[in-house]
Amino acid sequence: MADTNESADKRLFLLDAYALIYRAHFALIRNPLINSKGMNVSAISGFTNTLNDLLRREQPSHLAVVFDLGTTTREEEFSYYKANRQEMPEDIAMSIPIIKEVVRGFNVPVIELEGYEADDLIGTLAKQAEKEGYTTYMVTPDKDFGQLISENIFMYKPAYMGKPIEVIGLPEVLEKWQIERPEQVIDILGLMGDSVDNIPGIPKVGPKTAMKLIGQYGSVEEVIAHGDEIKGKLGENVREFAQQGLDSKLLATIILDAPIEFSEDEFLVEPPNKEKLGPLFAELEFRTIGKRILGDDFNISSGGIRAANRTPKPTAEPAGPSTGQMDLFGGGGNAATAAAAAAPEVSTGGADLNSRKHEYELVESAEGRAELLSKLKEKKSISLALILESFDANLDALVGIALSWESGQAAFVSIPEEQSAAEDVVGEFAAVLEDPEVKKAAFDIKEAILILRRYGVRMQGGIEDMTIAHYLIEPEKSHRLGYMAEAFLSYAPIDPDSVIGKRGKNQLTFRQAQIEKVSDYACEQAELASMLQDAFHPMMEEHGSTSLYSDMELPLAKVLSDMEYEGVAIDTKFLRAYSEEMASDVAHLRKEIHEMAGIEFNLDSPKQLGTTLFDHMGIPYKGKKTKTGQYSTSEDQLTKLAGDQPIVEKILEYRHIGKLKSTYVDALPDLINPRSGRVHTTISQTVAATGRLSSNNPNLQNIPIRTDRGRRVRKAFVPRDKDHLLMAADYSQIELRIIAAISGDDAMKKAFIDGVDIHTSTAARVYGIELEEVTSNMRRNAKMVNFGIIYGISAFGLAQRLGIPRKEADDLIKNYFATYPAVRQYMDEQIEKAREVGYVEPLLG
Repeated sequence: MADTNESADKRLFLLDAYALIYRAHFALIRNPLINSKGMNVSAISGFTNTLNDLLRREQPSHLAVVFDLGTTTREEEFSYYKANRQEMPEDIAMSIPIIKEVVRGFNVPVIELEGYEADDLIGTLAKQAEKEGYTTYMVTPDKDFGQLISENIFMYKPAYMGKPIEVIGLPEVLEKWQIERPEQVIDILGLMGDSVDNIPGIPKVGPKTAMKLIGQYGSVEEVIAHGDEIKGKLGENVREFAQQGLDSKLLATIILDAPIEFSEDEFLVEPPNKEKLGPLFAELEFRTIGKRILGDDFNISSGGIRAANRTPKPTAEPAGPSTGQMDLFGGGGNAATAAAAAAPEVSTGGADLNSRKHEYELVESAEGRAELLSKLKEKKSISLALILESFDANLDALVGIALSWESGQAAFVSIPEEQSAAEDVVGEFAAVLEDPEVKKAAFDIKEAILILRRYGVRMQGGIEDMTIAHYLIEPEKSHRLGYMAEAFLSYAPIDPDSVIGKRGKNQLTFRQAQIEKVSDYACEQAELASMLQDAFHPMMEEHGSTSLYSDMELPLAKVLSDMEYEGVAIDTKFLRAYSEEMASDVAHLRKEIHEMAGIEFNLDSPKQLGTTLFDHMGIPYKGKKTKTGQYSTSEDQLTKLAGDQPIVEKILEYRHIGKLKSTYVDALPDLINPRSGRVHTTISQTVAATGRLSSNNPNLQNIPIRTDRGRRVRKAFVPRDKDHLLMAADYSQIELRIIAAISGDDAMKKAFIDGVDIHTSTAARVYGIELEEVTSNMRRNAKMVNFGIIYGISAFGLAQRLGIPRKEADDLIKNYFATYPAVRQYMDEQIEKAREVGYVEPLLG
């Protein structure tokens, strides 16, 4: 938070209700949450999560939720104010009364006043509370609230689309708007107007012009008073639309004297009213939200909630795995991820293993295994779930295999701990698992293939992977079994925590857990794989991804399983020697840096480093301080100084070596699998929404290459013995060949077909010369254009990369598109398609 010294009992949060409700509703507009009664509960679910997360995360002493109510005096006086706003969507209108009931169920006051906007009430209350010694946080993404910010009043901007929470204080608002006082936000809005609220402003005045005028004259009134000094069309507009500018300023001004009083007692945060929220959540069918807020005893007696329209096209690559809940205040992560809004709130209406008929068998004897095999002999399709001691497919021992052959029918085969005995038991099922005529389905078929191979069984035949299928249907969502089962089957699967306990020192392994619980857990997983298979196939057919699934993703899963099984050998002797060398280099650099600074300090402390560089040494600081008042010493900040400050170059080198040492040189030997003597990464097909593969534990995609020291790390990867070798293979200019193929550009295709160097060919065409006249510098420029264009580089970016004037870069791009017109046409068509339908898709859909 912005002020770490504030009194814990003097922290007021005021929520701008409609801003957060609209955001929650539209975050799931393509995948609305529809309960069994047919009601869209996206806004209610999202807002409830928002309120609960805020209470849990920030623990405010006082809080209120503020709503608009009725027609305001602004609308009565200025008919055009907000006239362009669309009518409130019916789903939101139906949700508002329920959201107010939820708020009251949290024992939080609902604040609204006829004739006043929420902005006015929040502004009035914030200023009143400030006089009472409170620090106030206005919870809203609305930029207009910048005018209210002071030393004790902040904007608390919710996380959204992968961006983290942002707390905006006085320094931030003054810098953003380039003003001296926060009230000047009103003047800027008065000049530039606001299309959202239909505030006209002065024509042709945008944000930059408005900030420049206010910076020069201080207010709208002064800009108008000096209108004769302003030249050209801008001056004409200032003079002609002076009254419109004054009216716009009035409309943008938040009222600070609304007839409402801040009440310490009324706004005091209290525990939620569980007796009120319980029936409300049950009626809404908020199973997960209910348990989170009211405890594990909460249950829904009937009904369910499903996610409608569950075949979206991807919109963006998420930052990381979803949490399973939409979180407007979440930490943001990298992306996603985010996804932005995470997996939606779903519920099962109480449907679980205990509420349906099933026959699960625990098989622990040779006779039981023989009987099970006879049942499976005639089956042409089975689903399976493999249970490891923990969760490492390359290392952990197999505890058991669950097999399901029809609805409600499954068996769990217990696997002994001793390796040879375990191989014997698994081998008994080779006849089924290796039968090419029997199709096998699982939630991670790649992992299943890998684990069984460790026990001497090579799975054959057709395969199905429900995680991959769901990835193709909802690439940006969570692919956890719990989410998939609840969202598509209205079913709550067994929580692994109920089998092995919650994460921590007391958590059991699946080997240690009660075998009957493990059996039910595994059998249910196997059966759910089959059930979701039936649900997903029609969706993939409708989605147009059946061919991608069967012809690309599933065969790829087998290849990746082979790669993970083989792993790669590591030269530990080289890494030990390199680590010692790096340690010596780090010590030498530390000594050099201390000598250059003139004092000794902790180089690994950002605070001490910032103080040394910018206070002690007086190096000019080119960034803005962190929210805690420290200098930023991020790599981006230091890189800006490196060219002029030798000590900064040394610090960056120190960090680079330290990161290489800890991340790769020292870490890789610890990741060697004792069974194989090699390092085995896990390669995932279902992490990035773009289809990119992802390597982790360890990440072998990002082995450094940009520096000499980084490249040396790659020497640690060696053939496992004299009978093996490492081969590097790469495509020649693959991106350009792809763009030539999909755009159908004749000139680019001809260059490849004729075997001409594409960069030389491009240079000759762009510069209008013969091939033999192309210089190395021209080819270099053409190469940058070739690769830059297909990734959307601008003239500005190209000029920076090549170190040439922007006009020359602009000419290069124009000549490029004249040379390859079909490439330009293809790019334009894709952009237009994205505008029309909201997505683009690769060749395989």
